[in-house]
Amino acid sequence: MKQILQNMANGKTSVVYSPSPQLKKGCLIIRSSVSLISSGTEKMLVDFGKSNILDKARKQPEKVKQVINKIQTDGLISSINAVKSKLEQPLPLGYCNVGIIESIGSDVEGFKVGDRVISNGPHADVVCVPKNLCAKIPDNVSNEEASFTVLASIGLQGVRLAKPTLGELFVVIGVGLIGLLTIQILRANGCKVLAIDIDEERLELAKKFGATAFNSGSGNDPILYANLLSKNNGVDGVIITASTSSNDLISQAAKMCRKKGRIVLVGVTGLSLNRTDFYEKEISFQVSCSYGPGRYDPKYEENGYDYPFGFVRWTEQRNFEAILDLISRGQLNVMPLITHRFKFENAENAYEMLSSGKPALGILLQYNQEDITKFSQEIILNNDITYNPKKPSIGFIGAGNYASRMLIPAFDKFKPNFKMISSTTGISGVIHGKKFNFERATSDTNKVFDNPDINTVVIATRHNTHAKLVNEALSRGKNVFVEKPLAITIEELNSIKETYNLALIKNSEIRLMVGFNRRFSPLVTKMKNLLKNVHSPKAFVMTINAGSLPCDHWTKNIEIGGGRIIGEACHFIDLMRFLVGKKILSYQTTALKDVISNKLCEDISSITLSFEDGSFGTINYLANGASNFPKERIEVFCDGKVLQLDNFIKLKGFGWPNFSKMSLWKQNKGQTECVKKFLEAIELGNCSPVPVDELFEVAEVTIKAAHNIRD
Repeated sequence: MKQILQNMANGKTSVVYSPSPQLKKGCLIIRSSVSLISSGTEKMLVDFGKSNILDKARKQPEKVKQVINKIQTDGLISSINAVKSKLEQPLPLGYCNVGIIESIGSDVEGFKVGDRVISNGPHADVVCVPKNLCAKIPDNVSNEEASFTVLASIGLQGVRLAKPTLGELFVVIGVGLIGLLTIQILRANGCKVLAIDIDEERLELAKKFGATAFNSGSGNDPILYANLLSKNNGVDGVIITASTSSNDLISQAAKMCRKKGRIVLVGVTGLSLNRTDFYEKEISFQVSCSYGPGRYDPKYEENGYDYPFGFVRWTEQRNFEAILDLISRGQLNVMPLITHRFKFENAENAYEMLSSGKPALGILLQYNQEDITKFSQEIILNNDITYNPKKPSIGFIGAGNYASRMLIPAFDKFKPNFKMISSTTGISGVIHGKKFNFERATSDTNKVFDNPDINTVVIATRHNTHAKLVNEALSRGKNVFVEKPLAITIEELNSIKETYNLALIKNSEIRLMVGFNRRFSPLVTKMKNLLKNVHSPKAFVMTINAGSLPCDHWTKNIEIGGGRIIGEACHFIDLMRFLVGKKILSYQTTALKDVISNKLCEDISSITLSFEDGSFGTINYLANGASNFPKERIEVFCDGKVLQLDNFIKLKGFGWPNFSKMSLWKQNKGQTECVKKFLEAIELGNCSPVPVDELFEVAEVTIKAAHNIRD
């Protein structure tokens, strides 16, 4: 398949070949017929990508603050690398797709193969879209007409928030695509509309749709004109669909409104509100969120849970259906909005035109329906790779942010044979597969296991998939490197133990490794060397300033991420286990209670471990600290001496006769050293760098500690 990507580092827009996406539960695979370029949003993204680093910083001041905080805690070089990596992540463009259903995942009702549907899928000839973000197209609505559905739903949601009634006078400021669609929706509600813009051609279109037009670039006062049109009463409401950094539009809108008027922001403006403009008239102001209720709610969008019809009448999907109904009944005319059509393979020309500033509204991309190669789930990236038979042959499963920024580069330093990279969407695997010279990319994980040339599998997917993938790889006789955690339930852990023991019977040299990289950090290695001659019990204090995450973040989802103790705090249970060098005998947990839910907060908690040699330690895993405080501090008290490690940059010794401090130029959490030891074990026939019994021990304690907090 082919997909359009935007490079946010340099602004380059390109059509990229990739495997077709993997069908997932609750989703539809759709063969694209036509898609609409959102000329406002997508031009903004392209322009942002082409801007220099200073302009990018000016446009996102909140991101600059985050970077400054990161520099204070992680160091300059690590922070620069993180920003660079983030910008280099290509962004899929598009969210207005029309196509034909090719296949249907489990837990999907109301659709069948062959249905024409709209979705918020990207510009690609094959898309995989959750069911709640799709809607069937009426027979009398053409594909080109239907392609405006998602964009029109943005305008519709703004109208719904404005709550227009028959006969009211509304102002629409900004008559781009969404503005012109909003005008028609207001007219369908029986409203009079004043359209304001500086583009005379677009204002002419607004008049054809029944609006009164005002050119704000003419030198006349739009406030006076709106007052005249409202017979000195003020307008009932204003919907702003323009994009500007200025605060003037909000002020103008308030001055146009009658007492208790309504302002809804659909576009982008400055938001420094003048209290006087709003106070005397008691004007309401609201920002509209995209297509409607359900937007950005993972339970609705990703997991397919619908809101009850009687309580949430208009969800995203029901807004899509309402727009299609308006088009079907002739109350929404989108055909005059189409200004350009491009074949999908010539999409780069469309974006060049968009960036040039030439007049354009509705730009359509047309797809070749006969191209059967688009459904291949495996593609060759490089044909001319020379492999080293002494090196491990790697299959990578997962190509997300951590895999692409940390893991793959760490493996690449030691030049193993990169055979295949797998990602669910296909596209991220292609991007990073090309960058790091993989032979093949796939969206079908089974192809990694089926490939006889692959003897080592690296797993960097979401936590709930780890156990299943580890079991599959081990049962196929392949070495495994899995990002933490090894498992998220005791049942999963027991299944891995069983599979591993069976695999050992067939291959006594098979290796299982978890990415507990911190124990391989140079500063931790130094701590271990200092502590090896201390035979008295030790006391540990590990303070993890983890930072808060949104309630709906996947890591906090017990079923997907396992929660933050299992998903993240396992690192520090392993690190303490490593530094002590003895088995964990017992654990205790405590946590703060949320005053609203009356439940214990898993990510504001302490875990105290006791060891065979009398050592003990407390891990304070805290999400309620300041972001500019060091993220990770490790302290060891023993035999009249103290070691203090700050953020894997600085190590200080107190009371040590031959050691006072050791510092690094940049943060080093041991990712590269961890990978190096794993690959060396395979090449040299050594045991896995972390004894498997320790991996199982740490996993079991972590899971039980997490459950102790929850229960």
